[in-house]
Amino acid sequence: MKLRDVAYSRSGDKGDTSNICVFPHDDADYEWLRSVLTEDVVAKAFGDLVQGEVIRYEIPVNCCLNFVLTRALAGGVSKSLRVDPHGKSYQSLILDIDVPGREEKR
Repeated sequence: MKLRDVAYSRSGDKGDTSNICVFPHDDADYEWLRSVLTEDVVAKAFGDLVQGEVIRYEIPVNCCLNFVLTRALAGGVSKSLRVDPHGKSYQSLILDIDVPGREEKR
């Protein structure tokens, strides 16, 4: 199933860095989400869009995962010729990641 079936996301930018937070619809799914949505999974999904690192920060008090993607916006808003220099569409791209079905997590 797609990540969007069990989570929602928000994204932002600072220079050439994209920041994406992923929140499970159900807080009870946080630990499962933590186990399946790794830095490697996200890096693979974004492929060549990210030229730097993918770093994951866990925020258990808010039941969310924060991914920081460096060198991910072709130089940032003032330099990029991309259609989406802020990387706002990245929140949709991350939600397109395939994750194991809910029945597989329990």
